[in-house]
Amino acid sequence: MTTVYPSHGGRAAFRRKKVVQVSDERVRRSSRTIDVAAPAGVVYGLIADAERWPLYLPLNVYVERLDFDGVRERLRMWVIAEGQVTSWMSDRVQDPARRRVSFRQDLIVESTRSPAGTWTVRELGPDRCRLTMDYEFTVVDARPEDVRWLERATAVNARSNLRSLRFLAERWPRLDELILSFEESVRVKGPPELCYGFLYDVGDWPEQVPHVRRVGLAEPQAGVQRAVMDLAAADGTTQTVESVRVCFPHAGRIVHKETAVRKLVAAHCGEWSVVPDETGVTVVSQHHVALCEEDIEPVLGAGATLEDARARVRAEIGRQSMETLRLARKHAESAVRVL
Repeated sequence: MTTVYPSHGGRAAFRRKKVVQVSDERVRRSSRTIDVAAPAGVVYGLIADAERWPLYLPLNVYVERLDFDGVRERLRMWVIAEGQVTSWMSDRVQDPARRRVSFRQDLIVESTRSPAGTWTVRELGPDRCRLTMDYEFTVVDARPEDVRWLERATAVNARSNLRSLRFLAERWPRLDELILSFEESVRVKGPPELCYGFLYDVGDWPEQVPHVRRVGLAEPQAGVQRAVMDLAAADGTTQTVESVRVCFPHAGRIVHKETAVRKLVAAHCGEWSVVPDETGVTVVSQHHVALCEEDIEPVLGAGATLEDARARVRAEIGRQSMETLRLARKHAESAVRVL
């Protein structure tokens, strides 16, 4: 299935990596550049809007903005690096006048420090610009395999991000048509803990949720789930999706990002949230979807339109979402009646 985000395509040109000796430490620096057929302001806007990166960039799972004063922001980011879900804090400074975003991350690999970098957008014309990502970190008695891991992860993620940002920017006039966001919700007269527990225990869904036929579940670290699910569509067909789920039990939230998507979809991320109040609980399911335009006619038939795809995806994901929400409500309210 072709996705709206390129897995291949034009290569991002990058300068040779530099290694600078500083006493007993080594500073590793890299710089990668790509030309974009889009206005510089559009590209800068995509970089500045980090909270949307899970929908825009394939390897970003979730970005939470913790603080922002209009210039400086603090983010917590969950990213797939070398196949692993990794989390770090990132302090960024936005400079829209110079179209620069600088960032500094906390420790990613033991015995390395000061990981930092800069996104820079240079205008080449009204509808053309050059995007550069510079990155550096300092090695302090690190194991060679750890340094190699970080260098590989940085290179892969940088190339993926540059290609995706170019792809999105060059289609910016139509991007709103390809993206849809919506939510479903139910009210529950039951404990929020039971609602959350039902949503968290995704491994039990094949016995509880009719459209979920199979779940393969791994929890590589506390609060992070990786799930492979066979989902039954309304027409009886089954599709397999893979996702990463980041769980926040104390906040009653589970954010998710599909890493292997269903037909008609290029990217899908969202959130389950359990919100208690004085009279009960509201359980909400939010979805943000980018459509795969190349899938429309092969899946829906000759002459099918983008509006047809929007309607199909909205109906399918909405149906599955509401079914799960209603079953979470039944689970919580039934337990209360038994007690």
